[in-house]
Amino acid sequence: MRNPHFIALHRGGLLTKEQHIQLMLWACACVEHLLPQLGIETGECITNVLKVGRAWAEGKATVGDARRASVQCVAAAKEATNPVAVAIIRAAGHAVATAHMADHSLGPALYGLKALKLTGKPVEPERAWQNAQLPSGIKEMVKEERAKKEKHFKL
Repeated sequence: MRNPHFIALHRGGLLTKEQHIQLMLWACACVEHLLPQLGIETGECITNVLKVGRAWAEGKATVGDARRASVQCVAAAKEATNPVAVAIIRAAGHAVATAHMADHSLGPALYGLKALKLTGKPVEPERAWQNAQLPSGIKEMVKEERAKKEKHFKL
């Protein structure tokens, strides 16, 4: 069952438009923050999805634009062979998919932590950074839901 805090008000949930935008911007920031730490080149897929995600947050892209960009990342992740690159591409795809379903905003945080773990780097400093970037209006709901999902990612 989906957490109603991640379901838009107009769909019967508790998520406001402002919170949805905050989730998108946070998700994009999580991906952008990890790229230099992991030495990942910002390929066309990642660059494109982050632009689309930020454009959606500004009202300059549609949910359809975001879904198409996310699908491109899914395809790129399937082609990648480096597990760290796969995790970051998936993180980017989830970031932009936040426009469609706010629950996807957790993907960049979780896949980012997974990528760090795969490289042998500690995850706690990144988790603390992620938490520090969360606006107060979404902080507790994100931290609570991320903690539930971390078990699946074996973090």
